[in-house]
Amino acid sequence: MNQSLIVTALESKAWPFQEAKKIINRLKRFPSTEVILETGYGASGLPHVGTFGEVARTSMVQFALRVLEPDIKSSLLCFSDDMDGLRKVPDNFPNRKVLEDNLEKPLSSIPDPFGEFSSFADYNNNCLKEFLDRFGFDYHFISSTDYYKSGKFDKTLIKVLENYENILDIVLPTIGDERKKTYSPFLPICPETGKVLMAKVVNLDKKNHSIIYMKPNTKQEIETSILGGNCKLQWKADWAMRWVALEVDYEMAGKDLIESVNLSGRICKAIGGTPPEGFNYELFFDEKGEKISKSKGNGITIDEWLKYASTESLSLYMYQSPRRAKKLTFDVIPKAVDEYNNFLTKFPSQETKDQLNNPVFYIHEGNSHLKNVPVSFSNLLNLVNASQADSKEVIWGFIREYYDDIPDESESSIDNLVSYSLAYYKDFILPTKKYRKPEDSEIEYLTTLKNNLKDFLDEKDPEIIQSFVYQIGKETHFESLKDWFKSLYEILLGQSHGPRLGSFITLYGVEKTINLIDRAINGDLK
Repeated sequence: MNQSLIVTALESKAWPFQEAKKIINRLKRFPSTEVILETGYGASGLPHVGTFGEVARTSMVQFALRVLEPDIKSSLLCFSDDMDGLRKVPDNFPNRKVLEDNLEKPLSSIPDPFGEFSSFADYNNNCLKEFLDRFGFDYHFISSTDYYKSGKFDKTLIKVLENYENILDIVLPTIGDERKKTYSPFLPICPETGKVLMAKVVNLDKKNHSIIYMKPNTKQEIETSILGGNCKLQWKADWAMRWVALEVDYEMAGKDLIESVNLSGRICKAIGGTPPEGFNYELFFDEKGEKISKSKGNGITIDEWLKYASTESLSLYMYQSPRRAKKLTFDVIPKAVDEYNNFLTKFPSQETKDQLNNPVFYIHEGNSHLKNVPVSFSNLLNLVNASQADSKEVIWGFIREYYDDIPDESESSIDNLVSYSLAYYKDFILPTKKYRKPEDSEIEYLTTLKNNLKDFLDEKDPEIIQSFVYQIGKETHFESLKDWFKSLYEILLGQSHGPRLGSFITLYGVEKTINLIDRAINGDLK
């Protein structure tokens, strides 16, 4: 690794480097031959973009760590809590009766409602692994069920049993009076029903590693081993246990889990471990302002985003402002696509310190041999809108007419962007667009614009066109230029927002824009 890059990275304020430096400081206190970074996933529903965000961000921290300390080995663990009991049926699954009939059973013991995999958890886990692989993440998947049943957690579970009373002292003050009556960090798996029981533990046998619990709704006392998958832990105790068992050095969590992180950290210390370094990110919200949830199935899925945009644009959205709450709705996609391409365009010519503040550095792990796309997504969307094209060939015709020489390596990226724009336009713009008929005063301005555009038929510099449209706007009755441009968008494109008109007109073609204005004046746009 370039030494000057390391020196610059040490001074960088970019959040992945700030997080990586926390890990390096941890290693000074607790030396280790390998850094373990973990992400957690609850397999009670389909993985959503928020799940992806945690993996993507943690991967960026891991990359920053490799830049700062190239000789330190690190691993990213993706842990699925698939032995958890199903508490409620998610809204976005078929064959709901299959899930309803298996409530409270471990997710890995419930049949797959799709009938494709060995269990409900296996289906969700495979969805998770499929999209992580699609993004090229380097990770190691861990199933909670596998680790419990194989005995890989047994050593640490014994520590939990040995410190049972200390854990109660930590947890009981944080829960309600009714829950206190039956709370235990251990949840036995009922040998008869297969359910994960929230049962009262009446005695401990620390020597033989077992507990005696009261079977719910009965007076029957049952003894069971805590080892080999006969019990699982309540999730906060479980979180602490796996930090110790897996020797986790770093794990992110949503802002809503700050109290849980602190509680699990105390349990971790009680069983002889050291809580990992962490980072609390803000949450994603849907169009109603509600938190994205696996059980509700609200927000955007990975496949939905990738229908309209590239993997890199989604990674960019995850990189930006992780401590700020953000909408996760379809209308953020066009901006994310264009911002990614803008960052990509700037990257090769930037100084090192600026590259380290460019999201592209983390998305592509320092690769500087990248080609930008010379056309914006917003312009393509409006090109599709104005031309009412329904095929890539039509859009490519405009592109080739404007760009004299398109590098071969950019062809596929442009083609993908064209496909995305056609799909996005069809699903989100076409159903809502509504052309506004121009008022008499607006017809006068449009006529002026049209007549003067004839002097720019061969102009391919978007800034010249932009300045010209801007100048006409200054001579209108509109209170602001923003209102002038909004008027053009509503009349010519059937929407209240639009592209930088200089870029759009040069790409669409000056002569075609003149014809578009004529149609608007005549009321022919529908």
